[in-house]
Amino acid sequence: MPEVFSRRLEGFLEMLAAERAVAARTLEAYRHDLADFAAFVDARGGQVISAESALIRAYLASMTQAGLSARTAARRLSSLRQFYRFLCAEGVRRDDPSAVIDGPRQGRSLPKFLSEAEVNALLARAAARAKRQGAKRAEALRLQALLELLYATGMRVSELVALPLSAVKRHSRSLIVKGKGGKERMVPLGGPALRALNAYKGVRAQFIREGVESRYLFPSRAAGGYLTRQRFAQMLKQLAGEAGLAPEKVSPHALRHAFASHLLAHGVDLRALQKGAP
Repeated sequence: MPEVFSRRLEGFLEMLAAERAVAARTLEAYRHDLADFAAFVDARGGQVISAESALIRAYLASMTQAGLSARTAARRLSSLRQFYRFLCAEGVRRDDPSAVIDGPRQGRSLPKFLSEAEVNALLARAAARAKRQGAKRAEALRLQALLELLYATGMRVSELVALPLSAVKRHSRSLIVKGKGGKERMVPLGGPALRALNAYKGVRAQFIREGVESRYLFPSRAAGGYLTRQRFAQMLKQLAGEAGLAPEKVSPHALRHAFASHLLAHGVDLRALQKGAP
């Protein structure tokens, strides 16, 4: 256990005992929960003291993969909340990375976790669809582009479906994404996402109502003018069934979560990840 974390952990437990009269058994539960998180963080080359929200989300996903209950996950998240509030109160941190994370409610399961093999199965099925000829080829190319972009960038699904056409700059390997509060960020794209996007752009006009100009990258005849989140979710679940996956496990949110979890598993810098996928 890193010395800095160990020292802060002991200070946290001492505070709970002295100021809140927390029972010895409860203190041990806090110690166990935080040590478990510390082991998870250490295995990924991170530091508990400076951990960001993406790492905590990945930790919750790992509990799903391990088959732990929502009750256990909620308790561990509560321990993390208490610890990071303590660090903020002590002036060790300015922010609480756990504050933006929704805990699993009683009676509900943990967020669905998609392994790399499962995501690859989805991507492979989408690619196979896109190679087909016929009336549904345009829809297949659109879905492949959506899927590749979501998994490659970790965008929120609301950001993805409402992307303006202007987000794609000519000869650029990135997208300009406008997030919460109108703040813009540049999101780099890898080869598979770029190829899928360029293939889709060749059939984009088929989704625009005749005689109507559309400023959206993924236009639709729906009232909002662009593909809805609900429709995208339906398309994903159908694709999941074709790929041999449980449809209830696959959603745009699950794919966004997989983006962060899989990058962390491969040792991507945590602060760089946090800036790229807020």
